[in-house]
Amino acid sequence: MLELINVGFNVGGEKEILRGINLTIDDRFVAITGPNGGGKSTLAKIIAGIYQPTSGKILLDGVDITNKSITERARLGISYAFQQPVRFKGLRVKDLLSLAAGKKTNVDAACALLSEVGLCARDYIDRELNASLSGGELKRIEIAMILARGTKLSIFDEPEAGIDLWSFQNLIRVFEKMHEETKGNILIISHQERILNIADTIVVIKNGELAAVGPRTELLPGLLAGTESGTCSVLADKVEGVRA
Repeated sequence: MLELINVGFNVGGEKEILRGINLTIDDRFVAITGPNGGGKSTLAKIIAGIYQPTSGKILLDGVDITNKSITERARLGISYAFQQPVRFKGLRVKDLLSLAAGKKTNVDAACALLSEVGLCARDYIDRELNASLSGGELKRIEIAMILARGTKLSIFDEPEAGIDLWSFQNLIRVFEKMHEETKGNILIISHQERILNIADTIVVIKNGELAAVGPRTELLPGLLAGTESGTCSVLADKVEGVRA
């Protein structure tokens, strides 16, 4: 379980990005959504340890991790998948999967992970994580890396970005399998209805504050209509574009 207690974040002591965030993450799937620029990705990076909060506390299973680095949080069981995955020249896909798993991953295991994310293993297992890979390919490989880690809290920043040729249904299936195998929590930042529709809890962030938190069944209809807490006309426009 992750707890955020009055978490705030500002830049240079002046520009306030987040303020007074009080949130408990203990459900299977939690989706964070809301208008662009509201602070969603910043909040995810604070949870992962990429940014340090300027106020408040963060607890993981009751342990204060507020001042722990991204490496320390990774060791405690937090994974983070970037909206724009990082390229590692000279590092091969199978090496990345071994690093993520914390042990040497054999060819069969690596192939199974890549197959889960819709990639033909023989075409990718020895590829370098460099400019020869598209953004969508890197995104899928990064999701495979999170699968290999099997952590207690997995954070995905807009995981659907760049994977147009890979169906939403397959992406959702990966998340469901991940939870079945790890029993951990999955936190997803997304505007997409098909992602929000698998969430147990939806969190709406607007202007750096919590605008709404509640079960999907209560919040999603209002989000799609653009009426929930007056926050989501932008979200409704984004969702409309992916219903087909």
